[in-house]
Amino acid sequence: MAKKVVATLQKGEGKNFAKIVKAVKSEKTGAYTFREEIVPLDQIQNSLNS
Repeated sequence: MAKKVVATLQKGEGKNFAKIVKAVKSEKTGAYTFREEIVPLDQIQNSLNS
């Protein structure tokens, strides 16, 4: 599925977006999960800081 998303983003206006993958630690279990986001290039820093 990720390959399809990346291939779709390569065309047209998709080049103005970036896929961000964050590791988030669960307070309940202590395990790490991964959260994926697709954000516009100009909002990358805002997304990483939150």
